[in-house]
Amino acid sequence: MESITVVGGGFAGLVAAITCAEAGARVHLLESHQRLGGRARATEPPYVAHDGPHVLYCNGPWWRWLADRDLTGAYATIPPRALAGVRFRYRGRLRRTPPAALLPVVTRRRHDAPVDLDFHTWVRERHGAAAATAASNLMGVVTFDADPGRLAAAFVWQHLLRVTAPVPAVRYVTGGWNGLVDRLATRARVLGVRIETGARVTELPAAPVIVATSLDAAATLLGTSLPPVESGRSVLLDLAVRAARGDAFIVSDLDEAGWLERYTLPDPSVAPAGESLIQAQLPMRPGEPKADGLARLEALVDQALPGWRGRVTWRRDAVANGRTGALDLPGRTWRDRPAVDRGDGVYLAGDQVAAPGLLSEVSFHSAVTAARLALGRPVSHRPTR
Repeated sequence: MESITVVGGGFAGLVAAITCAEAGARVHLLESHQRLGGRARATEPPYVAHDGPHVLYCNGPWWRWLADRDLTGAYATIPPRALAGVRFRYRGRLRRTPPAALLPVVTRRRHDAPVDLDFHTWVRERHGAAAATAASNLMGVVTFDADPGRLAAAFVWQHLLRVTAPVPAVRYVTGGWNGLVDRLATRARVLGVRIETGARVTELPAAPVIVATSLDAAATLLGTSLPPVESGRSVLLDLAVRAARGDAFIVSDLDEAGWLERYTLPDPSVAPAGESLIQAQLPMRPGEPKADGLARLEALVDQALPGWRGRVTWRRDAVANGRTGALDLPGRTWRDRPAVDRGDGVYLAGDQVAAPGLLSEVSFHSAVTAARLALGRPVSHRPTR
């Protein structure tokens, strides 16, 4: 029986541990915090807020892996009534329909975007400058970047196709990520994984070892440098407000790549009855102070939630660094990120390493790859124990 150590108890670490244990390995998972979850940790009830988007897409292998193990838990889809609350901020005003310039981009989907050209240029050459700017800023929700149009066309295009699928694939896990983390941890323990929290690791454990931490922490542990990875930086504003008719469900900011979402509409459990939990986020410009970014973000909230300042029951704000995983610049793909296999039985997993996918899917793919390499044999996506 192989003995494998996993450092880090976020999504990547838990998936890696489960995958190894299902294959028969003896697994020890070490997490420096007192709670598992990594960047998926959310605030405790009654207001369950996250450090960024907390949805899953049911049209990918990460969702199927969870469903096969009965780990998705209860979830909600976008209710039809919510569509009336979708807004687009365009040229300084809120509107109920997307601008005409954007429609050809999201409806003409049978194209392959190039890797070596930026997204804005690629769309501009096909549909014009207005379409390129609107489509680029639409993708702020999954890039957290102030200028998504500068990223590789292939990278942004694949994300746009997923986000704007004709049949929405978004799933809201009831109660937020905390419940999902608990289910993953329970699954791991049932399989015999020894989980140790509050365990700060200062020296690399004996191989084979899977390091499922941030890249900075991984580099320190490995005693080496890792290639730099482009990632998003955004100001976040979480609000609970007394519910009012007319509040928007979603606002896509086509002017400044921001996003606002009222999470209590599909999942009322994340706030007390009669209150709405909203998360607004706005990518920060290079060198922009938090106060300036927050002022710009509050201007978006002013339009989306009239009178919100007099209805606030709970609030927090923060700057999120690196919360969207890796962003690929022109000429680069996910294969150019830090490799999973670091040699000598050391493997990386997380949302900024060399693996495909959208948001948390990168953590999943890298974790399964790391487990396969650590075990030295193929692993099944289907549960085997």
